[in-house]
Order: sequence, then structure tokens, then C-alpha cells
Amino acid sequence: MSTVIDPNSVVFLMAESRNQPMHVGGLQLFEAPPDAAPGFIRAAYERALATDPVSPLFLRRPQRLIPGVGPWTWGVDADIDLEHHVRHSALPQPGRIRELLALVSRLHSVVLSRDRPLWETHVIEGLADGRFAIYTKLHHSLVDGISAMKLLQRSLSPDPDERDMPFPFEARSRHPTLGSGTPTPAATPDLVRAARSGLAMTAEAAGLPAAVLRTLNRSARGEAAAISLGAPRSPFNVPITGARRFAADSWSLERLRAIAAASGTTLNDVVLAMCGGALRHYLLDLGALPDASLVSMVPVGLPARSAASVARHGGNAVGSVIVKLATDTDDPAERLASISASMRSSKEALGAMSPMQILAMSAIGMAPALALPALGLDRFVPPPFNLVISNVPGADAPQYFNGARMTDIYPVSIPFRGNALNITCNSYADAMGFGLIGCRRAVPSLQRILTHLDQEVKALENAAGLS
Repeated sequence: MSTVIDPNSVVFLMAESRNQPMHVGGLQLFEAPPDAAPGFIRAAYERALATDPVSPLFLRRPQRLIPGVGPWTWGVDADIDLEHHVRHSALPQPGRIRELLALVSRLHSVVLSRDRPLWETHVIEGLADGRFAIYTKLHHSLVDGISAMKLLQRSLSPDPDERDMPFPFEARSRHPTLGSGTPTPAATPDLVRAARSGLAMTAEAAGLPAAVLRTLNRSARGEAAAISLGAPRSPFNVPITGARRFAADSWSLERLRAIAAASGTTLNDVVLAMCGGALRHYLLDLGALPDASLVSMVPVGLPARSAASVARHGGNAVGSVIVKLATDTDDPAERLASISASMRSSKEALGAMSPMQILAMSAIGMAPALALPALGLDRFVPPPFNLVISNVPGADAPQYFNGARMTDIYPVSIPFRGNALNITCNSYADAMGFGLIGCRRAVPSLQRILTHLDQEVKALENAAGLS
């Protein structure tokens, strides 16, 4: 029996096209363990191919209840071809990070086949410094970006001596709470859950109109909210091609936290201020900086879910707020203060809503960004926001995969028509990794934004009196 795909996930299936792949991903870099035998990476790949059973989430593929019509449902691929989903690649010489990021750029440009479960894992060797990488992509209809990073972390351990550890797609797990086998389509429990959810939604729907009015009122006053009434046009708010460019780098969490402490702001405020300053200078280089501030949609997880829940059920549970990035000011301290005040205000607004109301409000706020381009109206109507910036918390301590220490992790997200650039960050151990993904044509020389991010960290340190 198939299960109906929830509306939040169906949106990402309907929005997908060749020019707009709708998958999220992650790039992990590892150092082989000191006692690694020759062929360690090849052995890891071959062990992945031997996985049995596969986790239920990774067996799902979308289908129509009736071919060509009816609602989207999740079918189960009972004869999954792991050689299609798990692939082994080697980088060309000289094996720099540049070659790795170029490969990920190409892999992330390819739409996942709907005839199969919507995921791929690529084991990549050939880095000149001896490290290897694992790049994984999953369709956004399966998981949101926060959940995707949790899935990648399932396979890691803080213990460098632990071995026989599973890949994220294995049903076998170090976590005893995780189930195995295929999804159980028991009709009665599903109906019970649906009934309970329906009652809960009915109760909360009564408060939704008032929440919408409050949100629109905040947006009209220029305050942070889940709905934007418009953003300035920028080079990012254009039609896109399917080709992607990915750039990534990390900055010391100690430096960023010092800026936050000295300025009385939060780590997330500092990350947003870095992005605001970097984008200001990038657009100045292009001679295309709008007079008004760029506006970002910032996702927030609702609520935090366990790795076990994500692996078994998947789905999307992300709300959002709209934040002005203060790109209309050249003062980094003023920019940080403005963003911090905006985020504090948005948190107060979210505090007055239930998680379901926040989710509904965010869907309303996101709808124009997808609907206007689909209807061809984006040429006549200002974009609701200019780009998406996410900050995903990760592990505080170094993590290992079968003794291989993970040195870096970078999220790889989704640009879409009208939003040609996405910036997603992930904290890990003592660093904050930034993953920038954009349309190659709409966002030229995207990697220059990394240079501007580094310059903005120094500017914020100077403004805070730390240098």
C-alpha cells in the first residue's frame, strides 16, 4: 500500500524541472585513520554496495495513485539497485579542493530520476593531501536541509576507535531506536494519526487568520516576519539554468563567537552580518547593488527532530522568517546591530505562534517565490525575498566514520528561479562551514563571495575592537 505524500513535500516535486533540481546535499571531507590499509576507500565503497537492508526512507520513490492523475504517493522500491545510488569517483590531478568543488557542482546540477528512490551517495578519492570525500544528495520532498544534515551525522561517532559503522542509508544503525526493513503501511494507525492531526489542525486553524494579520502588519511596518511584501530587484532574482557552481570554506567559531560576545549579539546574527557585508561588496563589484537592502528568507527548524524520526519518516518541518541584511549601509557594526534587532523581533513574533501556525505562515510566505516564476509573473512583480540563508547546527566535537576523522562538512542546497543563490552554513567542532550554491550564469564568479566573507569577518572584528 502506498502512502500519500504530505503537501509540503509535494510542492518540491511540482516545482522541479531540468533548470530547477530540487535536492539538498552535503559534502563531508575525511582523513583516513592512521591504521588504514591500502584500498581503505575502495573497501568502504564496496561495503556500501553490500548494504542490506536499506533504511525505509531511502526506498521511497514518488508515483501517482492513478498513472497521470490523482495525488502523489510514496511507493517502495523493493528491488533497489545500489550500484546506481552509490558511486565511486576519483578527482583529476592535481586533486585540489578546486577540483572537488567542481565535481560537486556538476553532480548537484543533475536531476534525480523519479523512476528510482530520490538519493545518491558519491565516495570521492584523489585529493592531493590524502583525504577523501563523501557527497550525498536527497530530494527535498524526502527531507528538509536540517534533516538531511542530521541523516549524514547518523553515521558518525565521537569515538575514533569505533568500527563497522553504517552509511546513512543503512537500516542497521548504532542507534537502537532506529527501525529496519521497509515502511509499514498499516492502514489503521495511519488513519488514527491522520484523525488526530486533523483535530489538531482544526483547533489551530481558528487562530491562523489573526496570526496572518499580525504577520502582514509587521511586514508592512518593515519588521521581521514570516511573510515579505517585497524585496528590491537584484541579479539573484532572475530565471536560472540547470548548471550549478558550488563554493565552500570555513571560519573559526572562536572568532565568530568573540564578535558576538563583544557586540552583544548572537552567532547567527554574526553569520547573517557576514553574508550581508559580503553580498554588498560582491554586488558593488558587479555594479548592481540595489539602493534598498537585500532581503533574506531564513529557515528555522520546527521542532528539532531526532535522527531516528528523520530516518524513519523524513518529511519537511521548517518555518522561516524574513530578515533585511542591511546591505544599504557600509558600516559593519551598524549592519550587525540592525540584523540583530531584526532577529530578536522575529523571535518574539514566532513565540506567539504554535509550530503548526509558523509552518503555515512560512508556506504562505514561500508560495509567491515559487508561484510567481511558474506563472511568468516574476518579470512584473518584485521578488518576496532575494535569497535564502540557512544556519544548521552540527556536532560540537570531532566526529569519525570507521576511524576516519571528518575534517569538514559543507551543506549544498537549492537555488531556484527568482533566487539564483543560496547560502547554507553548518557548525562543526571548532568551525563554521559556509556552502554557497548558485546558477553558473546568473551568479558569475560565485567563489569571490568567499573572499568577501573573509574580509567581512575582519571588518566585524575591527568594529568590535578585537584586532
